[in-house]
Amino acid sequence: MENMITVPKQFRHLFWDVDISTLQLVKHRKYIIIRVLEYGNEAASEWLKSKFSEKQIKEVIKSERRLSRKSATFWARIYHIPLSKVTALKSQ
Repeated sequence: MENMITVPKQFRHLFWDVDISTLQLVKHRKYIIIRVLEYGNEAASEWLKSKFSEKQIKEVIKSERRLSRKSATFWARIYHIPLSKVTALKSQ
């Protein structure tokens, strides 16, 4: 199937709740990006950047409420996104 993603063995634990053989780059983009941003290490972040554009990653950082405040703050600073533009950091 087109757009299927092969998750390297060392990152499979990040997707513990799904059958990783069914992950699709386009269809599950947000899920994949969130998991790596939230639970991944430096190597996982590098892998993420090889699969998705900076624009796609920034889009998720800005729009996703599922990111923890800690992760949202960290990644916003890494990608030079104003904290006021990050949905996960806005008051509910």
